[in-house]
Amino acid sequence: MQISTTARHCELDAQVREFAQQRLAKLERFARDIQEARLVVTAEKFRYAAEITLRIKHHEMVSREESDTSKVAIDQAAHRLEQQLRRIKDKRTDHKGVVRELPGVAGASDEPEPGFDQESDLRSGTED
Repeated sequence: MQISTTARHCELDAQVREFAQQRLAKLERFARDIQEARLVVTAEKFRYAAEITLRIKHHEMVSREESDTSKVAIDQAAHRLEQQLRRIKDKRTDHKGVVRELPGVAGASDEPEPGFDQESDLRSGTED
C-alpha cells in the first residue's frame, strides 16, 4: 500500500508522520486489497482537519475529522475508516460461499414427517 501525506497551512513533524504511517498500515488487517492511502492534514485557525482517502479494488472511501491536534484528528479519521472497512469485510465474508436450500431442489423434502396425518389432525382441531 502506498501512503502519501500532505500538510496544508502547517508543518507535520516526523513523529506525527510516523504515527500516521503506523495507523494507516493497521487498516490492512481489514482489507488486503488497499491500493493507495492519501492523508491530507489542514490547519485552520485553532483546529486541524485530517482527510484520509483509501482506494480499494472496487471502492473509494473518504473520512474527514477535525480536532484540536493533528494526531487526534488523524486517529479519529482512521477509526472511522476502520469501521467502514469492517462493514465491507463482513459483507464480503457473509455473502461468500452461502448455500441456500430452495424448495423443489434436491435435498429439500416436501413430504410430511412419518406418523403425521395432516388431514385427521386438521379435522379434529388438535395438533401434537
